[in-house]
Amino acid sequence: MLMVRHALDDLGYRAGALEIDAALFTPQSRPRLFIVASRNAPMHLARSGPTEPFHSTALRGVVARMPENLRKHFVWWRLEAPPARNTRLADLLDDEPQGVTWQSEEQTQKLLAQMSALQIARVDALRESGRREVGAVFRRIRIEHGERVQRAEARFDGIAGCLRTPAGGSSRQILLFVEGRNVRSRLLSPREAARLMGVPEHYPLPASQTAALHLVGDAVCVPVVRWLSQNLLAPLAGAARQRKSA
Repeated sequence: MLMVRHALDDLGYRAGALEIDAALFTPQSRPRLFIVASRNAPMHLARSGPTEPFHSTALRGVVARMPENLRKHFVWWRLEAPPARNTRLADLLDDEPQGVTWQSEEQTQKLLAQMSALQIARVDALRESGRREVGAVFRRIRIEHGERVQRAEARFDGIAGCLRTPAGGSSRQILLFVEGRNVRSRLLSPREAARLMGVPEHYPLPASQTAALHLVGDAVCVPVVRWLSQNLLAPLAGAARQRKSA
């Protein structure tokens, strides 16, 4: 970000950054950095300092380490927080998604066997509770006792992990359904992935699952861009037009 700030400053722009997580809008953990630059920074569109949820601790640290001239010109953009999200991962899933089959019991057991003791304890607790829960699972390589071990890591907080492009076997997100004592698993479908990106149902996806997942995995979450546009970009454009007509 520092190089971008230098370039924008040389061109006479005032710039600031916002870290926006898609989880504020859809049940997907997807933090992304947005750098917004303007020839002018109207007072009503800027704050005197960082605020939650768009100015994270990491972003504040980056700004604090900037050279003084860049730090003085950094803009803490005013972007209001959206209403609380009221959807969970399970709300966006199909009972029988098109083009995706359930994994065999053997495949599910293999997935469970790749979990750490702590992860298995969480799954067992959900089984005992009798509740229906859906977890998002990724396979990751961990170093344990000096050796590389493939682990399956699940989250059951109602949020999917960050969507990726299907570059490899471990990049595709797996869903683990815990329904009482019964545990099933399957891959996330392209349409479900599109919903996690805020894409409307009528939006056409490529017929190929790989192409569809590439399209969605490389995208920016639609509600995030809409919120940023409506609450910051459009007001900035309006302020620029007023200056030109004045």
